[in-house]
Amino acid sequence: MDKKKVLIVDDQNGIRVLLVEVFSNEGYNTFQASNGKLALEIVRKESPDLVLLDMKIPGMDGLDILKHIKQIDTSIKVIMMTAYGELDMIKEATDLGALTHFTKPFDIDDLRLAVNKELRSGSPRLAIGS
Repeated sequence: MDKKKVLIVDDQNGIRVLLVEVFSNEGYNTFQASNGKLALEIVRKESPDLVLLDMKIPGMDGLDILKHIKQIDTSIKVIMMTAYGELDMIKEATDLGALTHFTKPFDIDDLRLAVNKELRSGSPRLAIGS
């Protein structure tokens, strides 16, 4: 079975490093981008299953990146991350096809569960443990 691909787009290196570690440990192929241009190159080349996308990125904001991702492939799932409480932007992101959003600082376990739910639904999973 092919590993699912997760792209992490955030201009803060510490967040990217943390999320790459978390989702690599979950068994995903992870990619990271610090800006919109690089993110879209990775989307075109790797076709990730899910993108964790920061709302505020220098140069091209999260909404612009989201629009471009959906133009490239509407099946790519996107979860927005924001340090800001802009409800209008969050609503617009949802209207553009984002699944949900997490406000920073977010609970890493909540984010991990949301990603696992999106990427593991629809495929039968074997119970692990016990």
